Amino acid sequence: MEWTAWLDAPEYEFARQVLQRGVATLYFVAFLSSLNQFPALLGERGLLPVPDFLAGSSRLRRPTLFSWRYSDRLLRAVCWGGMAIAATLVFGLPQLGPPWVPLLAFLALWLLYMSIVNVGQTFYGFGWEMLLLEAGFTVAFLGSDQTPPPRTILILLAWLVFRLEFGAGMIKIRGGREWRDLTALYYHHETQPMPGPLSRQAHLLPKAWHRMEVLGNHFAQLVVPFFLFAPQPLASVAAGIIVFTQLWLVASGNFAWLNWMAILLAFAAVSDPVAHAVIPAIPLDWHSEAWGAGAPAGVGSQAPVAWLVVVLFGTVLLLVLSYRPIENLLSHYQLMNAAFNRWQLVNAYGAFGTVTKQRIEIAVEGTLAAEPDDTAEWREYGFRGKPGDVRRVPRQWAPYHLRLDWLMWFLPLRTVHERWFYAFLAKLLEADRPTLRLLRMDPFDGERPRWVRVRSYLYRFSTRAEFRETGQRWIRIPLHESIPPLSLPPER
Repeated sequence: MEWTAWLDAPEYEFARQVLQRGVATLYFVAFLSSLNQFPALLGERGLLPVPDFLAGSSRLRRPTLFSWRYSDRLLRAVCWGGMAIAATLVFGLPQLGPPWVPLLAFLALWLLYMSIVNVGQTFYGFGWEMLLLEAGFTVAFLGSDQTPPPRTILILLAWLVFRLEFGAGMIKIRGGREWRDLTALYYHHETQPMPGPLSRQAHLLPKAWHRMEVLGNHFAQLVVPFFLFAPQPLASVAAGIIVFTQLWLVASGNFAWLNWMAILLAFAAVSDPVAHAVIPAIPLDWHSEAWGAGAPAGVGSQAPVAWLVVVLFGTVLLLVLSYRPIENLLSHYQLMNAAFNRWQLVNAYGAFGTVTKQRIEIAVEGTLAAEPDDTAEWREYGFRGKPGDVRRVPRQWAPYHLRLDWLMWFLPLRTVHERWFYAFLAKLLEADRPTLRLLRMDPFDGERPRWVRVRSYLYRFSTRAEFRETGQRWIRIPLHESIPPLSLPPER
């Protein structure tokens, strides 16, 4: 069985360490985000209660543990269990045992988090949810310290990076004209869903720099991904370019764990010799004794036969499921962030095919006045991530995901008349404590307002001169009242 020796990739142990521990870290963050936000958004008394969702679905198309029963207590148990498993993987404990131990740990993370995503409705309708699921399933087959990294799985992880990057690049080329005439980043740093602390500085850079950014983006997404499959050191150089461009996106915005996942997955193409040349502290002989170093040439793979069978099964499964994503990449009607099977494996990815040119922000205000007339004092609620206070520096939240703030960004692009948003306004009128904990600031300190209303504003970053004069990082202009004052019906 000499041919099986090709399946071993001992020169990619550093890549395996980064992939396993890094993906487990992002699972920990995802479960933590759900633990803190899911009950208020989707719990038994949430904005879109899961029990109502399950009752209204005669048969769920996608699997979830909650199809039998949902409770907030069970949700918290799933989150705590997922965080515990993820933590053991971060510290490398399952990796010390046989290869099936980390396999089962990652598959448990995949199943637990898929159970949450599949009942998460609009609050979990983001591309990075399915990216986390696919990455967790694929990384599960990387094995443990007792076996060399399997080459086919590393290639499939590079294929995942390819779909993520090339898919996003093609969406842009096929999308808005601003990507083709190189003007997209005249606007994007300002109008992106959740700006970070450096977004204003990025926006104020010269337009020539922004055009270079777009060119660099096209190169990184449309050209570089092909070199992930090239011989070393070209593959490692390609991975390095992807890591560099993703770090710029991390610094200039807040996209949950999307950019961090792209960074981690790129390491699938980084070999130990290249990593050692860049950082000499990275060893070249990780587990040579455990892998049977010094065995005669031509004896085949050093991994157990049963484990090879498992790896080849996972490889064939993911290859077969790749047909639809390949077809999608070649289609003029390319889908963005689409799953082609109920298990959310081998998906299509992409983002920002068009860039919004203006930033419209939705502000929610309340008053204690008996009547919402001109004499009423209106106070604005403060959100954690989305722009509000014009003097406040935006915070860095990624890889943590603020789901309410993200959906607030979509409201002016679609409609403010969303069912979940009216439920949110009702919770504010009730001074619902779990809902208020999702916010940065409650202007009524837990007291119930008599009325709430919704207003729209045009936001733009202040120029350097405007900032020196006013101290404001944002300039906002009132537009209109999107939802007139609402109150709770009188109690009977």
